[in-house]
Amino acid sequence: MNTTPDRGGPFVGAHPPARNWLRATAPGISRQGPADESSPIGGGPCPHPEVTRAPRIRLKRVLTLGVTALAVAGALLFGEGLAIHAKAWVAQALLDRAWQHEQATGEVAPPWPWADTHAIARLRAPAQRADLLVLAGASGRTLAFGPGHLDGSALPGEAGNAIVTAHRDTHFRFLRAVATGEEVTVERRDRSVHRFRIETAYVADQRTLHLPRDSDVPTLTLVTCYPFDAVVAGGPLRYVVVARAM
Repeated sequence: MNTTPDRGGPFVGAHPPARNWLRATAPGISRQGPADESSPIGGGPCPHPEVTRAPRIRLKRVLTLGVTALAVAGALLFGEGLAIHAKAWVAQALLDRAWQHEQATGEVAPPWPWADTHAIARLRAPAQRADLLVLAGASGRTLAFGPGHLDGSALPGEAGNAIVTAHRDTHFRFLRAVATGEEVTVERRDRSVHRFRIETAYVADQRTLHLPRDSDVPTLTLVTCYPFDAVVAGGPLRYVVVARAM
C-alpha cells in the first residue's frame, strides 16, 4: 500500500491503476479408414497403416511439448514465489540482529550495508504467533523486507494513529485470522512495551480509504491488500485492522 499523508488532514488512499502489489485446444484429427480384415465389407488389412499413424504421432508430440511447457512455467512461478518468501524471512533475520544492536547501544543500525531503512519497533500478535520488525517508511522497496511504518503517522505507542502496512502474502498474512479482542504488542527501541487490543477489522476500497491522523487514545492500524488469496496482486481493496491501547 502506498499512501501519502495529507498535512493536517486524514490519510487518503492514492489512485494508482490496478496492476500488480501473480491459456488452447488441439484440433481434432479424424480419418475414415478402410474396413479392417475382420469386416464383412473389407477386403483385407489397411493398405497404408502409416497414413493413419502419422497424425497421431504428431498430435502426441504436440501434447508432450505442451505438457512440458506447462510444467516448466509452473516450476518457474513456484520458484519465483519461493524466492519472494525466502527474501522476506531472511530479511527479518538480518533485521533482528540489527534490532538487538540498536537496543543494546541506542544507535540506529542498518540491517545490511546498502539498506536505506531500519527497524523502529517490534510488532507481536501472540494469538497468531506473529513476531515482526517494523521498518521506517512504507515504500514498495521497504515492504519487500518487512512491515513499513507510514511516514507522517504517529510512531507506534505514541499518541495518535500509527499506521503500518505490509504484503498480504508474506508478513501480514496472519491478519486473515485475527479476531476482535486479540492483543497486539509493540516494543520500542527503549524496550518499552505498548499493548493494544483489536477493536475492528474491515475491508475498504483503497481509492476512498480515509485513515484518521489523530485519535483520543494511541491507536495502531494495520493495513494490507485484500483478498488474501488473490491470484493477481495490486487490486484496490484493503484489509484494515484497528487496535487501541489497553
